[in-house]
Amino acid sequence: MGFLKNFFNDVFHEDVVAQTTSSFQQLNEEELEAHLGVSRYGDFVLTDAVRPSYGLDVVPTAGFRHDTYHDESSRQDVPVVMAAASREQLFDTFMELLDPLGPVVDVVIETSHDYGAKGHQDLYREHIDMPILQSILWDFEEMLVNDGCTGIAVLNPRIPQEVQLDEHKILIVYGKELREYEGILIDAHLNCSEDMKFITEAEHVHSTNDEYIEQFEALKMRLGIDSGNY
Repeated sequence: MGFLKNFFNDVFHEDVVAQTTSSFQQLNEEELEAHLGVSRYGDFVLTDAVRPSYGLDVVPTAGFRHDTYHDESSRQDVPVVMAAASREQLFDTFMELLDPLGPVVDVVIETSHDYGAKGHQDLYREHIDMPILQSILWDFEEMLVNDGCTGIAVLNPRIPQEVQLDEHKILIVYGKELREYEGILIDAHLNCSEDMKFITEAEHVHSTNDEYIEQFEALKMRLGIDSGNY
């Protein structure tokens, strides 16, 4: 009942707020409860962070595909690999994707907990040893996996490459020469499917709660991030 309790009692925001015909607006409480109570779609299990639209415009599934990000500042196209992993292997896969970044990295924790007042915030910590970072992240695994208002990015600007576990719990890798990362995804039994869709590409909702907000503040302190550093 954790996800349902979060939906009805805690902070929730919907990405497609501009849609006047939201699939969730058309549901009665019983239908809504039944839909939000579903976490398994075949072999794929969602975390508590997010749920798809009632009409399942995108059915959650595991796999990865290639994409491109256009960097306006450099006017260059940056290769991207996007992946979705089932809940039981998500965090392990994320941690393995960090290894190729090297021994010293920068970290960004992303929050939309105060979405209505401040919007999305990025908080930075530069130059942290990878073993120390990974040890801290393991301590906050539950929150990082299940909080729909927290994301994290780890990057090495000297390569440059970046690995992200975003608010939707999608794994995203940016940079050139991404074959090593693709190999990690394949070893995690994620297949490449260039036509796969992600939950972000249709209406969906995010979940958070007061406990995760407190844990986010604790993570900031463990990383030595000042509240004003964004």
